[in-house]
Amino acid sequence: MLEFHKTTEDEKYIICDWKYDGDYAIYNNPSYEEQIKNHQGFANPRNNFYSFLDGTKLIGYINLIEEDSGVFFGIGVNPVFCDQGYGQRISKSACKLSHQLYPGKPIYLEVRTWNTRAVKCYEKAGFRIIGDPIKRTTPIGEGMFFHMAEDCFLTCRDR
Repeated sequence: MLEFHKTTEDEKYIICDWKYDGDYAIYNNPSYEEQIKNHQGFANPRNNFYSFLDGTKLIGYINLIEEDSGVFFGIGVNPVFCDQGYGQRISKSACKLSHQLYPGKPIYLEVRTWNTRAVKCYEKAGFRIIGDPIKRTTPIGEGMFFHMAEDCFLTCRDR
């Protein structure tokens, strides 16, 4: 069973050392020291990070950001544990946690359109693509993203 807690300072350093291969290298984080210096990512006080563990293994993390009309959801899975079903399990837990922390607010995310692995994961966790792809400028350049929202606002809390 996955357990979670607020992400610790030590875990932030560990997560920033994760390295993804190939096209997924776009998800590699800058060092935590750099994020602290720039007040970004894990060092941005607006962010609300939780780490997910399977026993003693740090599997992944989420970020829940409350906004006026919903909750923005971000996720990262340790590249060692990708394609093992953890992303779906973490996404479902994020949905539950979001509804506990921010009752009545739907949860949504944005995912790069080429990342079919993540899209399938989110769909299995109860999210659906809403509308057409959107062009976004990120710190690493422009990209096309799907906006995905939970398809289970009422039932997600009961999972």
